Amino acid sequence: MLNIEKYGKFKTLGKQKKKKQIILCHTSREIEEYLVSLKYRYNSKFDRIPNYVVSKNGTILQLLPNDGHTNIFTEENINRNSIVICLENLGWLEKKPLTNYYINWKGSIYNQQVYEKKWRDFFFWDPYTISQINSTTELCNHLIDELRIKRQCVSHNTKIEGIENFEGIVSKSNFDSKYTDLNPSFNFENFSKLIENEYT
Repeated sequence: MLNIEKYGKFKTLGKQKKKKQIILCHTSREIEEYLVSLKYRYNSKFDRIPNYVVSKNGTILQLLPNDGHTNIFTEENINRNSIVICLENLGWLEKKPLTNYYINWKGSIYNQQVYEKKWRDFFFWDPYTISQINSTTELCNHLIDELRIKRQCVSHNTKIEGIENFEGIVSKSNFDSKYTDLNPSFNFENFSKLIENEYT
């Protein structure tokens, strides 16, 4: 059974019941730090709040209602037409010379297993967890049913022209090559099968 925990008292900047996209992105930091930053950045007026956050242990937090949106993107139509799910993940990592650990863009230490693949000028990545992917799959299937979003996914993380017109599940990196989420450790092929074969 899907377990969703309500979190915080974040304000939406607009509402729209009809959604056509689910956009997957990640936190680029540990979840506790990410949630604190959402609450207090810009004197508690930070306006890039996702609808959901999925922790590494699979916990699902709902920050905004399904019909709500903020300014995740600069283009209003993308924000209005989408639900944003943010996965806890440090993103790209760099090996710290003469040590056995890695650091991310803000200096957070990571000393667990990394995923290695050259992509968008980086080589090492924080992997997504199985619990996290399972929870994200369950959440996406729930949202697809509830909001009647098309049961289809973009099964890769590269840029696609006109991606804002796609109906289904996409990742932030499909919008622009400057984004590195979702990173290459995410098993897009398996995730797509879990979504698209849900009712076959």
